[in-house]
Amino acid sequence: MTSFTLRTTARCEMIDITDRVAALVKESGIQDGSCLVFVPHTTAAVTINENADPDVPRDILASLDRIIPLSDRYRHEEGNAAAHIKASLFGASQTVFIENGRLVLGTWQSFFFCEFDGPRTRQVMVGMTAG
Repeated sequence: MTSFTLRTTARCEMIDITDRVAALVKESGIQDGSCLVFVPHTTAAVTINENADPDVPRDILASLDRIIPLSDRYRHEEGNAAAHIKASLFGASQTVFIENGRLVLGTWQSFFFCEFDGPRTRQVMVGMTAG
């Protein structure tokens, strides 16, 4: 298992982390197996989605803000209840196969770190298993 630090710059944003994860897979030397990307935060998440059109992440974030507004009648007193809800919907991890030393992602797919309570300094953990 290894990790890297990520500095987010907005309250909500989706950051393509595929190149960083792919570099860790390459460094590992694993040719065939699986790669787990895990975000150890309750107001952030990781997802896989389209990387070709920057409007896709923008549309996702805009839709989430409509469905789960920043302010509502939340009971959580820290003021970030919406971030917790969004992170729970997306989830803390994604697993992808490794084949011939490369991540098995579809043509348009990328890993996205999802910040819902930024800006912050965050950690992304990456574990790989051969097999």
